[in-house]
Amino acid sequence: MSDQRDTIAVQDQVERLAGLFLRQSLGYILTLLDSSGRILSINTQGERTDCWVADQIIGRSHEIFYPPDEITAGMPLADLETATREGKVEREAWRACKNGSEYLARLSITSLFDRGVLCGFACISRDITDEAAVRASIETREQHLQSILATVPDAMIIIDEAGKITSFSAAAEKLFGYAEEEVVGHNVACLMPQPHHDRHDEYIKHYLETGERRIIGIGRVVVGQRRDGTTFPMELSVGEAGEDGHRVFTGFIRDLTAKEQDELKLKELQAELVHVSRLSAMGTMASTLAHELNQPLAAVALYLETARDMLDEAAGEPFATMRSVMYDAAQETLRAGHIVRRLRDFVARGEVDKNVDDLPRLIEEAGQLALVGARERGVRSFFSYDPLATPVLVDRIQIQQVLVNLMRNAIEAMADSLIRDLSIRSKLRADGLIEVTVEDTGPGIPEDMRERLFDAFASTKAEGMGLGLSICRTIVEAHGGRIWVEHLPPGGTRFHFTLIHARAEENYGG
Repeated sequence: MSDQRDTIAVQDQVERLAGLFLRQSLGYILTLLDSSGRILSINTQGERTDCWVADQIIGRSHEIFYPPDEITAGMPLADLETATREGKVEREAWRACKNGSEYLARLSITSLFDRGVLCGFACISRDITDEAAVRASIETREQHLQSILATVPDAMIIIDEAGKITSFSAAAEKLFGYAEEEVVGHNVACLMPQPHHDRHDEYIKHYLETGERRIIGIGRVVVGQRRDGTTFPMELSVGEAGEDGHRVFTGFIRDLTAKEQDELKLKELQAELVHVSRLSAMGTMASTLAHELNQPLAAVALYLETARDMLDEAAGEPFATMRSVMYDAAQETLRAGHIVRRLRDFVARGEVDKNVDDLPRLIEEAGQLALVGARERGVRSFFSYDPLATPVLVDRIQIQQVLVNLMRNAIEAMADSLIRDLSIRSKLRADGLIEVTVEDTGPGIPEDMRERLFDAFASTKAEGMGLGLSICRTIVEAHGGRIWVEHLPPGGTRFHFTLIHARAEENYGG
């Protein structure tokens, strides 16, 4: 008899605690429905969350918890039918409050059977509005990160402490030739040639044990290996995040192959420019020497002929020999003068091999060479191209020599200026010629040099030979153009030179 009373007491206690649990479960709205979906009970959490009072909703259809659009769509009945058929239905659902507001909930409806007879439904819902907002925020950030990974120009690879790849950007796929799914989970050493392939795990272990940085946070140039086995130079920068045991390393990789090719191209261009510059310098010097030597040679020939004529009146064999020698010397002097004149005429013709070329590309290639180190000296460069001012009919190397010379002169002139702006512009003139302008903000050209600025051996530089601008004038004039300078108050210089428009030349020729 005592055991029976104890059993009854335990059952009473369980029922009482179960009732308290159902009524007081924090964070969960617990609702019991009959087999037709009418509300039998609701816990106090439901009263607080939904602003419903139990006495007002007992006996009413559970559709009061559904938004109007779901009621119209028949969702209250559909949920009960699914729970009856499958035993349970779970989904994220919007729930309606008494005041008309809504919140997102995780809804679970379980059918309750007794000996095969449907007795009712147990409904559990939990407000997940904040969780959904956090999840949406995380998803948005994840999508943003994925968009960065897909569009960042430098390859990006993320690895864990074991050296295994956890993320592989689109740029990395293109650079190494692997798809992300092919390398994720594999050791990053697969992207390295020997000997680094076998030693990479040792590098990571050494860093984790000693903290000695060799690449992390420093960066260096290393060699990568593509899927096809080819290797290439790359600049590697590595960042670190996380704590011991959960650290990740993010590597940013820049392919230096194109940079090396550009540097080689610049070296070749520089060599060509130096070669042409030497030839032009030799031509200018030859032309100048021819002009300067012709007059004294003519004078020497005249003096020799005069002396020979004076000896005509003297008799005797010695004087006859002297007259013969004087005559031969005068003839050789005149012959030397003819040689010098022919040399001057040859140099003056300045024939060039012209081709149709794109002016903006020509200027940019010259700028890459001329502006080396200019940014470190505080020089800002500005390029402006008239879309109509191209193509041009030129010898590309010679015109680039003119541009390099003018730009380098401008950079040197602005060395002590507070404002160091270099501007290069092109425009199509009304007369059909193309005009190129190189302007600086330097101190300008001294007045005593302005009249002879383009003369050979005239220079404002202590170490200069004074051939640069003279060569520029020779090249421009050989191209059918002209070059001139404009002095800007209170300081600054603007050089102009003209070129032949290739299309205008074609139209004229056609």
